[in-house]
Amino acid sequence: MRIDLHTHSSVSDGTRPPAEVMRRAAAAGVDVVALTDHDTTRGWDEARAALPDGLTLVPGMELSCELDGRSLHLLGYWFDPDDPALNAELARVQASRDSRGRAMVERLRELGSSVTWEQVERIADGARVGRPHIARALIEAGTVASMDEAFTKDWIGTDGRAHVTRYALDPATAIGLVRDAGGVSVLAHPRARRGKYVFDDDAIRGLAAAGLTGVEIDHPGHEPADRAALRALADELGLVGTGSSDDHGELTGDRIGCETTAADAYERLLAAVPAR
Repeated sequence: MRIDLHTHSSVSDGTRPPAEVMRRAAAAGVDVVALTDHDTTRGWDEARAALPDGLTLVPGMELSCELDGRSLHLLGYWFDPDDPALNAELARVQASRDSRGRAMVERLRELGSSVTWEQVERIADGARVGRPHIARALIEAGTVASMDEAFTKDWIGTDGRAHVTRYALDPATAIGLVRDAGGVSVLAHPRARRGKYVFDDDAIRGLAAAGLTGVEIDHPGHEPADRAALRALADELGLVGTGSSDDHGELTGDRIGCETTAADAYERLLAAVPAR
C-alpha cells in the first residue's frame, strides 16, 4: 500500500485543483492520499467528489504555527471541519494572510517592483494569498527570474526586505485544537533545512508532551542523516513516523507519491484518532 499524507491544491498554494490532485495521486499508484492545504478545508468536498475508485482520501490541513519566533507547520488529520474553536482560530489566520499579502505587495512596490495586488489575486484564483502567489507575480512582473530568487532576503524570504509577519498559532494550542476537534496532529518537515523549518530534539519533545501524534520523517527536504535521527527520536517518544511528498503541483515537479508512509504507521495514526 502506498500512502502519501501531505499534498496541496490550488485552494492554497498548490497549482492543481483538488480534483486533479486526486487523479494524479491515483495515476501515481497511490492508495491513500491526504489533502492538506494551508489553513483551510475548502478543497475537501471537491476532492471527495472526484475520488477515483480504489483511492482513499485523508481529509487534512496544514496549520500555520510559530515557535520561538519561527514558522512551524502542523499537519492535522480527520478533525471535524465545523469545530467552532478551530474555525475561530483559522479565521484569524486567514484574515492575517490577506492583510499580510497586501502589505508585502506595498513593500515590493516601494522597492521598485511593478507587481500589483490585482495581479497576485488573479494568480491566486480564489485561494487565500500566500507567498508563493506573490513570488509568481514577481516572476511575471520581471522582478525576479525564479521562485528561489523571490524567496531571498532581497525580496520575500524570511527577514527579507519585503517580508511581513502574520498571525500564527502556538503549536501546543494547535495540537489541542485538532485533538478537541477529533483529529490527530503530525509535525511537518522539522528538518527541511532549505526552507529553514528546522526544529531540534528538545522542541519536538515539547510538542510530544503537548499531545503531538507523529512527525514527518521521509520528506523530500530531509537528508538521510536527518531522517535517521528523526526516526530514532520518534521511537524514543512514541511518535508515529510518516512519509509524504509535500506536493505543490508544478511548483514542486508534480511529485505525489515520491515519499510515502508505511502501512503500519498509517494504522497507528488511525488508531490514535479520538473517539467522537
